[in-house]
Amino acid sequence: MSFDEIIDRVGTGCMKWDGMEKLYGVSPETGIAMWVADMDFRPPEGVTRALRGLADHGIYGYPGPDEAYREAICWWMQTRHGWSIEADWIFSTHGLVNGTAMCVDTWTEPGDGVVLFTPVYHAFAKVIRAAGREVVECPLTSENGRYEMDFDAYDAQMTGREKMVILCSPHNPGGRVWSEAELRGVADFARRHNLILVSDEIHMDLVMPGQRHRAFDTIDHGIRDRLVMMTAATKTFNIAGAHIGNVIIPDPALRSAFGARMAALGMSPGLFGLEMVKAAYSPEGAEWVDGLCAYLEGNRRVFDAAVAEIPGLASMPLEATYLAWVDFAGTGMAPREFRARVEQEAGIAVNHGETFGSGGESFLRFNLATPRARVEEAAERLAKAFADLQ
Repeated sequence: MSFDEIIDRVGTGCMKWDGMEKLYGVSPETGIAMWVADMDFRPPEGVTRALRGLADHGIYGYPGPDEAYREAICWWMQTRHGWSIEADWIFSTHGLVNGTAMCVDTWTEPGDGVVLFTPVYHAFAKVIRAAGREVVECPLTSENGRYEMDFDAYDAQMTGREKMVILCSPHNPGGRVWSEAELRGVADFARRHNLILVSDEIHMDLVMPGQRHRAFDTIDHGIRDRLVMMTAATKTFNIAGAHIGNVIIPDPALRSAFGARMAALGMSPGLFGLEMVKAAYSPEGAEWVDGLCAYLEGNRRVFDAAVAEIPGLASMPLEATYLAWVDFAGTGMAPREFRARVEQEAGIAVNHGETFGSGGESFLRFNLATPRARVEEAAERLAKAFADLQ
């Protein structure tokens, strides 16, 4: 397919375009949606063929055995990431926000602390607080405009009430691909403080050319007694509406506990998600992802070049995801002012940095997974909105 194709999503019931006027005051008719983390691209044709096959058959009953689905996941992880997993390690949840909630429910109690390296994906904190647990923010440090971890500082924060740490790998919103040394540091931190380690790797396939993501379970098998992996095809292939994700658990004792909670809540995957993932995790899907990542790298270059021309703005180097994390601190403006310029003057709906936790207050997150013409237009609008600084 051509990633340059403009697909009109207005009026289709999608949150990204149809929800932005209510939240940001940006009209979907004249504005540009760069907030919700889904893409304005169609998935590989094989995914659409799978759905057409279901529609042509015309009966949408309970799905049968899911061996082929699990085999597709195992093939993808081995082929794309060098990660060998067993089919019976895989649990299917209704997306990874649900997967996060299930992990919190399984291994923590009300009042327990759950550690986040902030700023980080805002749904983590929302789920933790809704479950009556405490969010423990361990702030990332910015070194030369790039996030790093300070484990000495994090060790000093721990009180003993913490029971879990959730890692976002690759990192959203900062776009970091964590190094092997950094991942080993997280593993050691979890061991020191006896924490269940949940590694959310939903962006694992969306890595910029020249970068390499390391699945946590390939780093240190000695951490398996506390490691829970979370992956999904939904972000990779723009099928988030399928609401299907995977919680992959190598350790038998952890699997038993998680399986018991799944059974108690009567959870099982839906027919359409199973078929879409089987079609996506394929050689055709792999070729599509390679093309997508190359295209996203082009969008990144266009956007970063434009941001670099605006005094006071700095875009964090994007190693993975399609989410640009832009710091407005250098403008000297309060968040209220720079948001108004972006949303009301430029007509661009974006995520507010403060929703990602401590350290995000001066940032906005821009979704670059849209046809390049839109990225170029957004760049022009930003330049105009901040013209007085140039």
